Amino acid sequence: MIDYLIGVDGGGTNTRVRLAGRDGAVLATGSSGASGLRHGIDNAWSAVLAATSQAFAAIGIDTAPMSACAIGLGMAGVHNKEWAATFRAADPGFGALVLDTDGFTTLMGAHGGQPGAIVAIGTGSVGEALRQDGTRVEVGGWGFPAGDEAGGAWMGLRAIGHIEQVLDGRAEGGAFADAVIGACGGARDPIQVWLGHATQTDYAGLARFVVAHGASDPVAAGILTQAGAEAARIARALDPSGSLPLALCGGLGDTLRTYLPAETLARCSAPHGDSAAGALRMIELHLKDANT
Repeated sequence: MIDYLIGVDGGGTNTRVRLAGRDGAVLATGSSGASGLRHGIDNAWSAVLAATSQAFAAIGIDTAPMSACAIGLGMAGVHNKEWAATFRAADPGFGALVLDTDGFTTLMGAHGGQPGAIVAIGTGSVGEALRQDGTRVEVGGWGFPAGDEAGGAWMGLRAIGHIEQVLDGRAEGGAFADAVIGACGGARDPIQVWLGHATQTDYAGLARFVVAHGASDPVAAGILTQAGAEAARIARALDPSGSLPLALCGGLGDTLRTYLPAETLARCSAPHGDSAAGALRMIELHLKDANT
């Protein structure tokens, strides 16, 4: 018997959980570190369970009763079908489980399951749309470093490229370059060590310097302007007619509004809910369909 519903937003930097009763009313939330499948299946489940346990602890339950829980998960990395299959196979015993991309759950949260489009910009990036005829469209989401244009790791990669040129004397530095150099070790040799073990999450951590110096440094401003243009390209590919409501979502969504082309910004509206809310909606619909 299912007594609890869990919605999970599993990203490359953070994991967020919404815990609800069987009626869908939210009881508590929880959070933990990265659970994107790129970081490993065991790590992903550990992060999901840590955030879930935190949510249950908030309502006075020490051990999550997994067999009594239905869980909906929107996870970064689900595009890789091998990773997704391995993740499902490692299910620790939930009463019901639905897995999809974090882009889809963001779409579900932003428009409440109704037709619309989203461009989600966080550690990575992806665009999703649900068209009026029920067609689902996905753009981007290829993953770091080959894709994820406009995402935090994409920004961080460009910030690293800049400081390499500054340290070589190929480009002029400034406060932006100094901040990134300091964060990565302070000099060429320690930066080489940093590069040797840096993950997608590490690169995404440098996006904060791009954002902080965007108003004062031309290189940082250029990265953000290019990010805005990339987000607009994703939006156009999702909905060439521009007829669907569009929401810019994710941890960097609000920041990039300033850098969007005017015609894209004019289409944007605030999302109704986030990816964790969308994952909760997804598992609710799954249970409803299973009982009809």
